[in-house]
Amino acid sequence: MTAAAATPIRHLRPRGDGGTQQTTTVELFFDLVYVFAVTQLSHHLLADLTWAGAAETTFMLVAVYWAWNYTTWMTNWFDPDTVPVRLVLVFVMLASLLMAIAIPKGFGDDALLFACAYSGLQIGRNGFVVAVTPRGVFNQNFRQILAWSLLSAPLWVAGGIVDAEGLRWLLWLGALGLDLAAPLLTYWLPGAGRTPMSQWQIEGAHFGERFQLFVIIALGESVVLAGATASDTGLSFGVVAALLLAFLSSTALWWLYFGQAAGTVLERIRAATAEERGQIGRDIYTYLHLPIIAGIVLVAVGDELVIAHPTDDLSNAGALAALGGPAVFLGGLMACAARLGEVQSRPRAVALVVLLAAVPLVAGLDGLVVSALLTALLVVLVVAEPSRGAH
Repeated sequence: MTAAAATPIRHLRPRGDGGTQQTTTVELFFDLVYVFAVTQLSHHLLADLTWAGAAETTFMLVAVYWAWNYTTWMTNWFDPDTVPVRLVLVFVMLASLLMAIAIPKGFGDDALLFACAYSGLQIGRNGFVVAVTPRGVFNQNFRQILAWSLLSAPLWVAGGIVDAEGLRWLLWLGALGLDLAAPLLTYWLPGAGRTPMSQWQIEGAHFGERFQLFVIIALGESVVLAGATASDTGLSFGVVAALLLAFLSSTALWWLYFGQAAGTVLERIRAATAEERGQIGRDIYTYLHLPIIAGIVLVAVGDELVIAHPTDDLSNAGALAALGGPAVFLGGLMACAARLGEVQSRPRAVALVVLLAAVPLVAGLDGLVVSALLTALLVVLVVAEPSRGAH
């Protein structure tokens, strides 16, 4: 980090030979809360499989991911094995747990808890960095990040207080919009300007590994939800067949991400300049991994619907979940490839079109049949695309 070279900063991560750094056990412990959060999001959508339920789940998923994502940026610079940073992570972990607990009634009775937990962890974490770093360019970078967090906080809290659902949506969309826009605007403030990208330098291997682990969290949730649903439903032939197909489709998603996409991003980060690494990290991981995660969550919901009722016909909502999840996932992979300037995979594009076109066609078909067709498509896609591997 350039700023660290110019001005001594406490609690920074030690860099090993070649500038690599490892994921710590504290970070893995921190991730456990987000396993629970992803589970809560899946269950929230399952409980209300409507457009309104989908909108609420999507909104809260973005907020949950944003809280995790910002913390990952911080721990790429600051050492989680130092006591002050560890204590901050414990605080963020507790706030994240409260936010996850609030998800089932996040747009109802627990809206204020969700809003305060989210805003509190963002302000507390960013405030810590400002407090422990000396005046300078790096400190100014985080002062501007903190300012944007403070700017959105009143909208979050107000949205949690109001009773009118329409007004809550208006306030919270404004708050989340500010949070999402801030990195794109590089935290511009009147009189201060933009934060320089030279202060966004990342250690690419560690940074990429952390986001890959979040993909594993989402895939793990799909496996857990499928297994739990099968256990609760009873292991009939149809349920076991649906469980097997769900496992194979999750494996295919893992293969498509880690066999093709993950390694390409890390290779590009390694070859980039210090400033370009920050830009790639922001674009690929901060933004374009969102549809990848959302797609996996939706896949888990589709799998649960089929496992719970393998011989029932899929409703329109069930068909959209079953095929829309893989489509959103593939769209995220294609967006990442586009950002890196990669030639788009023709099999991936064809599969995306087929999935979207098939949604109205499979509504009303037997769920097990749809699951089998989907799994076959994903397996063919895995075979059709050469494996690159994550290095």
